[in-house]
Amino acid sequence: MKLLSELRKELTDIVKNDSFLKDHINETEAIVSHFLQNISGEIPLLPKHKQAELLLHLNKKTNDDYDLFLGEASDELPNIEVPDLFNSLPYPPPKKWNFTFIDLFAGIGGFRQAFQEAGGKCVFSSEWNKYAQKTYLANYGEIPYGDIREIPKEQIPTHDVLCAGFPCQPFSLAGVSKKNSLGRKHGFEDETQGTLFFEIKEILRLKRPKAFMLENVKNILSHDKGRTFEIIRRSLVDELGYVINYKIVNGAAWVPQHRERIYIIGFDPKQVSINQEEIIIPEKPATDYIYPKLSDIIKKQLEGYTLGPGTWATLERHKAHHEKAGNGFGYGLLKWPLKDDEVTRTISARYHKDGAEILVEQIGQRPRKLSVEEAMQLQGYKPEKFIFPVSATQAYTQIGNSVVVPAVAASAKILAQIIQTKSL
Repeated sequence: MKLLSELRKELTDIVKNDSFLKDHINETEAIVSHFLQNISGEIPLLPKHKQAELLLHLNKKTNDDYDLFLGEASDELPNIEVPDLFNSLPYPPPKKWNFTFIDLFAGIGGFRQAFQEAGGKCVFSSEWNKYAQKTYLANYGEIPYGDIREIPKEQIPTHDVLCAGFPCQPFSLAGVSKKNSLGRKHGFEDETQGTLFFEIKEILRLKRPKAFMLENVKNILSHDKGRTFEIIRRSLVDELGYVINYKIVNGAAWVPQHRERIYIIGFDPKQVSINQEEIIIPEKPATDYIYPKLSDIIKKQLEGYTLGPGTWATLERHKAHHEKAGNGFGYGLLKWPLKDDEVTRTISARYHKDGAEILVEQIGQRPRKLSVEEAMQLQGYKPEKFIFPVSATQAYTQIGNSVVVPAVAASAKILAQIIQTKSL
C-alpha cells in the first residue's frame, strides 16, 4: 500500500502542473487512481499525451534503463508493463475479467463488490461525498470522480454494464406550468432534466452499454402517483430502446434486515438477444447460500454503545406519543433471546443519531446501538475484510446509504451470464 500511495502522490503532482485541468483541478486524484487501475484505457479529463507522460514516469519507477520520449501530438501510448500495485487491497481489481462496468453514485462500492464477484472489471466510478470516497479508496484502491454532472459524458469509458444506486428527486421540470414559467415550449425539454436520473440517461444514450442495473427505494414506484416511475420507464424503453424488467427485492432473503428496494435491469436488444421474460431478478439466494443468522451477528455483551439518558428518554417519549395515537412509530428493540428467523428493521443513513431503528436490549441498563461491525453485516459487508477509514458517524451513514451486497450479487451473476451467452 505504501508503494501505491507514493505513486499516487507523485503522479497527482504531475497532473496538477498542467493547464488542461484548470476547470477540474479537484479531480486530479480521481484521474490518477483511475489511471493506475487502467493505464492504457480511457481516463476522463486526461489527454492521451498526459496519460503517456504518467505511464513513462511509472515505468521509470521500476526500470531505470528505459528512456522514451513521446511528443504531445501523438495518440499512441507506449506498451509498458507495470508492477502489481494492488495486492494488499481488500478488493483489488481483477487480473482477468469477462466484462466491464461503471459504478455511478458509488457510495462505498456495494455494486462494485457484486459485479467484480460476477467477473467484471470497473473502469469508472463516481461518488461526490468525500468521506465515501475515502472508504472507496481504502477498499478498492480508487478514488471516484466527484459530481457526475461535471464529467463530460462522452469521456466516460466504454463499458458493458452501467451500475447505479441513484438518488430519487422529483422530476421538477415535467410539469407544463413549470416549463411555461421558464419560457420553455411543451415537449421540448427532456422530462428528466434537473434530476440525477438524467445523468444516467445521457450516459446510456451516448455510450450504449449492453446492460444496466439500477437500484432505488421501492416508493419510487408510487412517487407522484406513479408518474415518476413512468417517466423513468418511458425514458429507458421508449426513448432509449432498452428491454427492461424490474422487481421489488427484500434484502431479508440474504441478510437478517428488512430492506425492500426496486431493482431495474435492462439490456440493449441490438447487442443482446433477450426478451423481458428472460430478465430474471432473484428474490432469494441460491440453495448453497449460507444465511447469516442475526444471533451470529449481534453480540450479547458490547461496551461503548449504550444510549445516553437523554437520548433514551426522548425515544421513549416519542414511542409513547405514537402508541397513544394508535400507530406503530418508534424505536425498534432487539430482545434476548433472539429468534432464529428474526430480522431487524431497515437501517438508514441517520442511524448514527440515536440508533432508533435497531437497538439492542441490555438487561439492567439502557439499550445500546449496533456497533459498526454489526451494522455492516446487516448489509452483507465482511468486517474481517472491509475497511472503514472514517469516523463511526460517517461509517453508519455510509452503511445506511449502501445496498445489500449479496442481493445485488445474485442479480449481477445472472446479468453477467446473459451478457456472456446472449450477446450478438
